[in-house]
Amino acid sequence: MPKEARPRPKLEGVASAERVLAVLTAFQRGDDALELTELARRTELVKSTIMRLCISLEKFGLIERLDDGRYRLGVEAARIGSVYQQSFALEERVVPVLERLAAESLETASFYIRRGNQRLCLFRADSPYPLRMNVRPGDMRPMDQSAIAQVLAAFGERTPQDKPELPLYSSGVTDPHVASLAMPVFGAGGRLIGAMALTGPSSRLTAERAGTLAPRLREEAERLSSELGAQT
Repeated sequence: MPKEARPRPKLEGVASAERVLAVLTAFQRGDDALELTELARRTELVKSTIMRLCISLEKFGLIERLDDGRYRLGVEAARIGSVYQQSFALEERVVPVLERLAAESLETASFYIRRGNQRLCLFRADSPYPLRMNVRPGDMRPMDQSAIAQVLAAFGERTPQDKPELPLYSSGVTDPHVASLAMPVFGAGGRLIGAMALTGPSSRLTAERAGTLAPRLREEAERLSSELGAQT
């Protein structure tokens, strides 16, 4: 007797996974939050399917639904992104530079990347002073008018035509008592990797003192960019 044909495995799980990935990868560089209509246009999925998928994605922190009904990538997506960055040995390149800057400047040195409308602290070397910033690697901060956020915004897509004077300095933006000095760090093809910054109390990291620290921060950022493949 002929052997019974085995039933073919159902592919619903695979198809569902592909739809989930379609929603996640619909977000592009520079996106803040997307309307449901825009997600439907980019994914070619019906709105009811997207809403159902987003409920599952919210449970895992990969998607956040805003009060106005728009969707944006969640904190878990940022965490995965940070793991991706570290997988390219970024940590072993960046952290020694931050430690050197912190030791020389006596201020906190940190490295940020952009995640949607927030910035993520990826690496940090603490100031030896007890009075210092308490942001830790993995913490998120807004894309405001601080020097770090300005660098990430200005160089995130492409090198701006009107180049700002670097490093950028800000004081009292995210926190009224904190000042920062920031430089962009580039990789191959001129792609922005992140922002390297010195941060400290505004009473200590004044504009005058930032001016004395600027050449070393610029030198280290440019050297690191070169090591990461940027053309000088």
